[in-house]
Amino acid sequence: MSPLTAERVPVRRGEVWIANLNPNRGQEIGKVRPVLVVQGDWLTQAQERTVVVLPLTSDVRPAAEPIRVGIPARGRLRADSQVVVEQPRTLDRARISTGPLTELTAAEMRRVEESLLEVLGVVPD
Repeated sequence: MSPLTAERVPVRRGEVWIANLNPNRGQEIGKVRPVLVVQGDWLTQAQERTVVVLPLTSDVRPAAEPIRVGIPARGRLRADSQVVVEQPRTLDRARISTGPLTELTAAEMRRVEESLLEVLGVVPD
């Protein structure tokens, strides 16, 4: 059985997939690495060719929380990781390959969303 790819299977919000973030510039995160899909499912289902993601890193730095959100290893995500919320990316779906590795819980997604709002400077009313 061949691995699932984002080209053949719709990615869903809250799933972690492998993506190629190269080339990068300056302090942007690069490499082929896990990413968290944060784009709304309605946009993905509309056959949008891009997807908004947040990269993950296995270089866990507890002092970086709450801006970075910790995700324990599980499923096919082999290492404890942090979602690098301060580096959102929009990728062509061709850059997303294997997955899903795992799916975040509702509580984990809430923490990511809260962190992302802080990063974007969105203050709730």
